[in-house]
Order: sequence, then structure tokens, then C-alpha cells
Amino acid sequence: MKNFGFSELLLIDAPDLDPEGEAYGFAGQAREDILPNHRRPNFETLVSEYYTVGFTAIPAENATAPVRYPVTTPATLADELTTVNAPVALVFGREDTGLNNDELGRLDRVCSIPAANNYPVLNLGQAATIALYELRDLTGASSQLPERTRAAEADIERLYGQFDAFLGAIGHPKEKRAKTKRLFRRLVGRAHPTARETATLTGLFRRGATFAEPPDDE
Repeated sequence: MKNFGFSELLLIDAPDLDPEGEAYGFAGQAREDILPNHRRPNFETLVSEYYTVGFTAIPAENATAPVRYPVTTPATLADELTTVNAPVALVFGREDTGLNNDELGRLDRVCSIPAANNYPVLNLGQAATIALYELRDLTGASSQLPERTRAAEADIERLYGQFDAFLGAIGHPKEKRAKTKRLFRRLVGRAHPTARETATLTGLFRRGATFAEPPDDE
């Protein structure tokens, strides 16, 4: 929860948590705030005060089993929740049996994490991690990865020119140069190199051409 910006932990019918016990031992920095500040509403309070989303590994395939149908995925759920004008609770079941049909029948939405057909069941920690990751942007706490900026086209064109000079310096067969240059251009086009990457490659090809020893017939 803390990794992805969530802080309100609700425990339903859970055993007491010993500050010196196992749960606190595995909680990392969350032992400082999330665990000690958790609340313990009962199930009736949960369904009456929250828009509830229950997670299950075994959804129904069609409307003949309405308790587990229709179902959404965490990625789709993220968009849905932006329109919900109520506090939202993500409801995960027991480690061994999950949520039963009676419990799912009381919840507003059913969500399932797509997994292999022959082994779809995740443990509680895995399921919560995946769900919270997909919903992280809703908290406003998600960090942004540094943006990758493609080098200026003039610098990339200089790289192409230096590559062409390198092919000549090493005596690459003239009849193959056009195809090789096109191959290199396509490779660079897919890679979107940064200014530093482009400058480094240009320098390497320039230095390579300086030390190259073309064949005698070149």
C-alpha cells in the first residue's frame, strides 16, 4: 500500500496485530503509519459506507452466474473509479479461500486479475500488489519516470554521415553499402537515441574510421 500511495487499511474480522509480531515484522516502513492506524469496521459497515470492489481469481464466464459476473480487470477499473463519487474500498478475501459468494454478492463490483488458465490463483500479497500498482495514479502519489528525449534530427543525421564514412574506411563492399546504411537508419529510427547516445556513437564511428585499415583494393 505504501509503495503505491495508499494509506487507509481496513481489516475485517482479523486477529489482533502484535507490534512485536509477524505482520509488523514484514511491514517495512508501513509499520510506522499504515499498520498502527488501521481501522476495523465490520462487513455491514463496509458495504454501507463504501463503493466496494471485490477481488476474485474465479470469475464467471457469463451472466448465468451473476454473483461473479460481469467482471473487470485492475487496468480497466482504474478508469471506472474516476467516475465514482464515494469512498472506494478494495476488498480482498482470505489467503486460503478468498471471498465467498455471499460476500461477493454484497459488493458493488467484481474484479479479477488475468492469469494463466491452468493456474489463475494468486496469493493475497501478489493480488494486492498488482491491483494497487494498476490504481496508483488515482492516489496522486505515483512518481514519474524521467522522460526520454530523442536527439535532434541534425545530430542524428551527422551520426548517419559518420556511419557512412566508417563503412568506406573499413572497405565495406560498395554494392552492399546502401542496404547496410538503410538497415542502420531503421535501427536508429526504432531506438530513438538521446543526444548523449547519438554523440557517443558518432564519436565511436569517427574514431573507428580513423584507425581502420581498408583492403588493398579499396
